[in-house]
Amino acid sequence: MAPKVLISDKLSEAAVQIFKDRGIDVDFQPDLGKDKDKLLEVIGQYDGLAIRSATKATEKIIAAATNLKVIGRAGIGVDNVDREAASRKGIIVMNTPFGNMITTAEHAIAMMFAVARQIPEASQSTHAGKWEKSKFMGVELTGKTLGVIGAGNIGSIVCDRARGLKMKVIAMDPFLSEERATEIGVEKVELDELLTRADFITMHVPLTADTKNILSAENLAKTKKGVRIINCARGGLVDEAALAELLKSGHVAGAAFDVFAEEPAKENPLFNLPNVVVTPHLGAATSEAQENVALQVAEQMSDYLLTGAVQNALNMPSVTAEEAKIMGPWIKLSGHLGNYIGQMTDEPIKAVNILFDGEASEMNLKALTAATIAGIMKTANPDVNMVSAPVIAKERGVKISTTKQDQSGAFEGYVKITIVTETRERSIAGTVFSDGKPRFIQIKGINIDAEVGEHMLYTTNDDVPGIIGTLGTLLGKNNVNIANFTLGRAAEKGEAIALLYIDAPMPQAAVDDLKETGLFKQVKPLRFDV
Repeated sequence: MAPKVLISDKLSEAAVQIFKDRGIDVDFQPDLGKDKDKLLEVIGQYDGLAIRSATKATEKIIAAATNLKVIGRAGIGVDNVDREAASRKGIIVMNTPFGNMITTAEHAIAMMFAVARQIPEASQSTHAGKWEKSKFMGVELTGKTLGVIGAGNIGSIVCDRARGLKMKVIAMDPFLSEERATEIGVEKVELDELLTRADFITMHVPLTADTKNILSAENLAKTKKGVRIINCARGGLVDEAALAELLKSGHVAGAAFDVFAEEPAKENPLFNLPNVVVTPHLGAATSEAQENVALQVAEQMSDYLLTGAVQNALNMPSVTAEEAKIMGPWIKLSGHLGNYIGQMTDEPIKAVNILFDGEASEMNLKALTAATIAGIMKTANPDVNMVSAPVIAKERGVKISTTKQDQSGAFEGYVKITIVTETRERSIAGTVFSDGKPRFIQIKGINIDAEVGEHMLYTTNDDVPGIIGTLGTLLGKNNVNIANFTLGRAAEKGEAIALLYIDAPMPQAAVDDLKETGLFKQVKPLRFDV
């Protein structure tokens, strides 16, 4: 059955057609997002939800979305999606951060020009029949210093445009390397230096705990007298009341805001102040940008629902379509390794270490790690997946660490998991053979070579004669057919293990028969989703 997607906000017909062309069953109801009750009633029918800003994917809506796998936001901001609730339920939340980069950057530059030359007020005055040339004395941008807070996708475009205007650009961004700063032609500085040097300040960061009120009253007081401040990023980055006071005092010469702490902004301390330019969140409001993000979200959601490729996800590592083809067997292997640990461990796990060797170490480790954790937790919670598992593990205080190393043995690459509980450590390693099939290659430090099947049996015993015969006889007695049989031992007459791939679930009677022999320390039926 084809995946089913609901579009509950206005999206272009071209985006709707992309879903149809990819074989997705699409339901285009562009006004449904405004009807919370109706959306709540129907959301359980859909695998995907495509939205803009009108639809509110609240915790209540997400709880009712019994089949939902992905929410796609045509745009950058996802304030209208309860990401925590979606993550808990294993729903991917993706946005389209690149479709409106140029549009938003251009709006910031336009706002900078507008406040530098007082264009809106001069226009209004002239429309009123006045001719107040001397009243609207502006400043040139050429030669001025622009302070850019956040030099990521949009910020770097602003830097490029500003350099074209012959401005000197300084940037504050903890993730900006010196090499990247040189590449985009900016000087990297700390926030305090930016505040004291910049003639114009523009912000291009998301709203997080670290960036909220980054231009606080205290930081605004550090700014250069006559500074002009532009915010086309997110409301809440600036203490608007403190900025209003500095505008009134003349310390700040002007401000241009497209976003506000509370939206829709009907009232705001910045409104009706001289040389304050305000627009109603128009950063992405061009026909080109709206079309781009609509097409992008349709492609991303289709890719995920049809191939498992994940792009621009906010709560899961991205996996491109190309990576998905190569990594598919390794993601499955990681899930199997984790699932083995989950089935074998009946006490709380305190820590998980994942070792990636050789070929595996060069892959998307975040995705492999997420698959491993999902496998571990699947026994306790069958509905867990790569999205929800890391969230649940964090809530439970499980410490997760990863290690990379170059190829160290006969295999081109492998993954090894070691978990720590209150009483013990447990480990398992596996690889992917050239045929694309996952294999277990080590358990408890004992080397093996075991194909992974849906139904398996794991036993441990002392290395003594008769074990193989006993297993064969008692499984035969209980009508259990063995598809594959793997043995391993630590040393002669030491600890030994057996891993059997069987055709059907292990009957409890057969488990009891094996335990009654007294030969086995452990008899554990296993099941894997193959």
